[in-house]
Amino acid sequence: MAHLDTILAQLRRLARPSNLPNMAHFGIDTSAALGVSIPDVRRVARPHRGDHALALALWETGIHEARILASLVDDPSQVTASQMNAWALDFRSWDLCDQVCNNLFNRTPRAWHTARAWSTRQEEFVRRAGFVLIATLAVHDKAATDDHFTPCFELIRRGAVDERHLVKKAVSWALRQIGKRNATLRTRAIATARDLAALESKAARWIARDALRELMNRD
Repeated sequence: MAHLDTILAQLRRLARPSNLPNMAHFGIDTSAALGVSIPDVRRVARPHRGDHALALALWETGIHEARILASLVDDPSQVTASQMNAWALDFRSWDLCDQVCNNLFNRTPRAWHTARAWSTRQEEFVRRAGFVLIATLAVHDKAATDDHFTPCFELIRRGAVDERHLVKKAVSWALRQIGKRNATLRTRAIATARDLAALESKAARWIARDALRELMNRD
């Protein structure tokens, strides 16, 4: 494992406190943030890919950028279900949730199971993470068949009535990305969006508009 203190010192040298107000403007929790840019975090990560012990240590610091770095250096094959659940419960910001899901969790052996399980949870960031996983798997899991996505339409219908902003945005993201996989899934995604448009829920109708705007305009 690389020396944790050395890497934290590197992050602190890259810190830009002037970035914090802009991060906060976009709804990012900056209470434990340094203001390091994502490109800089990615550069720090490069020499340490696959270092599971380092990832766990970085996460335990509680520093926002160190936790993003943890998701970039961890070895997906060594990530356990208990680690995924513990980290998800630590999410306090949408960007950390999305970075961890996109950088790491969607590459783990339990990604599909976890996505479906989390999308029914009540904690805001855990539920968001479930739908972010579905969205990112739709983009990156080239081996997934249409059958992988069939249960997701019902999960989307159930999640669409959650009025919390961060959840509804993730539900829309998942529906749109599934619909962009192929023509068959696009037809099903459009039908799902039209079903949502008929519901009384404001969130469901917003998701329907958001998804249809993108899916109906595709060639």
